[in-house]
Formats: sequence, structure tokens, C-alpha cells
Amino acid sequence: MRRKASLVLLALAVFCTALSPLLRWYAFPRLAKIPAGQYQDMVLEARNATLLDYGTMKAEKVSRVTVVQTLKGNVEASEAIERTAGRDVVVWDSLSYVEGPDGEMVSKLPERYIFDAHTQEPVHATGESVDGDPVRREGIEFKWPFRTERRDYEYFDAQTRTSAPIHYKGTRDFRGVEVYYFEQTVPWTEVPFPEVMPVKGITAESVAKTGTTRWYTTVRRFWVEPVTGAPVYGEEIHREELRGGSLLGGRDKVTAFAGHVKMREDYIESTVSLVKSNRTVILLMTTYLPWGLLVLGVGLLSLSLYLEARGRGPDGPAAADDRPEPAPVSA
Repeated sequence: MRRKASLVLLALAVFCTALSPLLRWYAFPRLAKIPAGQYQDMVLEARNATLLDYGTMKAEKVSRVTVVQTLKGNVEASEAIERTAGRDVVVWDSLSYVEGPDGEMVSKLPERYIFDAHTQEPVHATGESVDGDPVRREGIEFKWPFRTERRDYEYFDAQTRTSAPIHYKGTRDFRGVEVYYFEQTVPWTEVPFPEVMPVKGITAESVAKTGTTRWYTTVRRFWVEPVTGAPVYGEEIHREELRGGSLLGGRDKVTAFAGHVKMREDYIESTVSLVKSNRTVILLMTTYLPWGLLVLGVGLLSLSLYLEARGRGPDGPAAADDRPEPAPVSA
């Protein structure tokens, strides 16, 4: 009986030990992915910012500028691309909508971001764009990969339509969550005018004819939870200028926008809560279950060997079978 039990335990030990690396290195990379239909929004604010009044063409101090960012998964578009790409693809239609203290639009920047659902690497397909302009992204945008590493990444900047390194600056604690801090500085660069301007009757083409150009620089900061690859907090020190041309009335340049853009407090709280929940699910697949199964397998193996040894001991059934039969007693 003990021998049968030891064989059953040995089989379970082998199963648990084999399942441990399979769960971590085979199942996790295939199961962990961004849902194709995901929707999320984020509100950021720049208080005491500088904003251009297009009526007077003068920069003014304002109490607040609000940035509303939305990401909407386009399931139909992702399924169409998957048929030719041969892998799981996510298509995000995003919009960054900026409004002044009066609620009027300052600018809006639509994007279509196409990427691999598992690795977050860009997938180049028809429709990849920023503000209607076709682009070819290199590197990441919006989200880091699962199991983010302590290293620099290429990060795509929508204003310049180019990618540049975003630098890993160390590990920090953000509201009880261990995060990796990343920072990127985009130097002053000439960028296109938005397709939709804040003043009716003025277009990007009509402004370009005046010889006035638009320039932009920012310091971009992210606090990223490394297990999920999700930013729990982000901010930018953002500046835009209009330079030269007849639109400025002889001035060399004028500030179009300057402000320290930060996530609004209520969105910080909800983001941290969501990331903590997702982090637990991923750790279950990458750490808790694999290590638990490995420890269980070792424990079952030890118990199996113990029962086998007991079965072969002096008092065990195996030893009893080897004892010589007693000689018959003669009358």
C-alpha cells in the first residue's frame, strides 16, 4: 500500500515540477496581453500656465489648462490587421484634447497606435498615424512591456513624429508601489501645426503661408510599475512657441503654451488601484504559482521517497516478504 502511495506521489511531484517552468515561460507569454477592446481615459492639468490668446496674439497667464487623453481599442481594425500580421494586435485610437480655463478647445491631437498585444512592440500597418499624417513608430508609446526592465527604451513622441531614448533613472516608491522612474527630454524642435486650429477660419495651411513656424520642447516623466508595464503617474514640463513670420507682427517669437502638466489627483488614485490589481494577477502567473508548484513538487517528492524508504525498512512489507518461512515443527 505504501509503495502504491509513493508512486502516486512521485507522479504528482513530476507533474508539479514540470508545470512550474511551463507556466512561467510558455503559458505567461501567450496568455498575458492587452485586450483589443480596452478603453481608458486620463485627465491632466497645468495650473498657472501660460497660454496664447489667438485674438490678440499675446501670451497670458491662465489659472488652468486641462488635457483629456482617451485610448479606445478598435476591435474591428485589430482583427483586420491580425489576419495578415499573423499575431495578436491591438489598435488604439487615441485623442489628446486640450482646453483652456473657459472650456474652449486649445488643440487636439488624434492618433492611431498599432502594436503587438503581448510585447507592446509597434506593428506597422495601414492607418498608423498622428493627426492624419502617416507615421512609422519605433519603440513604445503609452505603455511599457510586461516585466519592464531597468534600462532605457525608445519612446515615440507624437509632436515631433520621431522616437528617442527615454532613460531609466532608478527605482522609487510611489504611494506604496515600487516603480521605475523614466525621463525623456525632447529638445526644441520645429513641429507641424495641428490639423484643427483653435480659431475658426484659420488652418494650418494658412498659418504656414505667413512664414510663422511652431516649435516645441518637453521634459517627459513616467513612474512605471514594472510587473504590468503600466505608468501609475506621468507629467510633462511642456513648452510651445510660434516663431517668425508676419503673423507675429514683427516679433521673433511668442509663447503658445507653457506649463507643468500633471495627472489629476482622482485619476492617480484610480490608476494606482487598477495597477495594483493587475499586478497581483500577473505575479500569480509569473511568481506565486510557478514557485508554489515547484515547492509542492519537491515536498511531494520528499514524501514519496520517505514512504518508499519506509516500505523497504526492516518493518516494512518489502522486508517482511524477504524473511524465510519458519521451518515446520516436527511432531
